[in-house]
Amino acid sequence: MTKAAGKTFKVGDHVSWNSEAGRVRGHILRVHRKDVDYKGYVHHASPDDPQYEIKSDKTDHVALHKGRALRRLRS
Repeated sequence: MTKAAGKTFKVGDHVSWNSEAGRVRGHILRVHRKDVDYKGYVHHASPDDPQYEIKSDKTDHVALHKGRALRRLRS
């Protein structure tokens, strides 16, 4: 588990976040604790401020977000 912006998330957590299309829901697939090159962009991450790799519930889309952008959902 990691802690970012006062929130703790782990692989498997069900979360939501805002996107251009509105609120999206998904499950955390991986937690990145160091910079990661994803789709041609470097996403900055550290043990204190990780990036979360999340798969949308409705599509196969995978997104990377910091913990401060996420909201935990009840299972």
